[in-house]
Amino acid sequence: MLAGKELVATVAVKDLAVARKFYEEKLGLKVEDDKGTEAHTYRSAGTRLIVYRSQFAGTNQATALNIMVGADIDKTVKGLRERGVVFEHYDMPGITWDGDVMVSGPMKAAWFKDPDGNILCVMNG
Repeated sequence: MLAGKELVATVAVKDLAVARKFYEEKLGLKVEDDKGTEAHTYRSAGTRLIVYRSQFAGTNQATALNIMVGADIDKTVKGLRERGVVFEHYDMPGITWDGDVMVSGPMKAAWFKDPDGNILCVMNG
């Protein structure tokens, strides 16, 4: 029934101005649609991310958003680190770490948090 329909990621934040600064200045995204005080929409590579204001922001303890960066993962992590992004390290069985990049066979990933504590991930997949 929903196959072939567009999927859109959403991330809850407490303060849209703080979130906008992070998503634009740290991640390099540009606002496509500014819904004023309640939400911003970003578009990247044909996908959309809605960042919206919610009292429940940052309560998710799992990855909220994966960003597929392909073979550029090491370069992307370095660039984000240079912009002040701090990476998280999680203890999981069967993985190794190459700096801030988790390696598990051919899969590579690096996690970080937005100002509200939402867990974001860049992946090579």
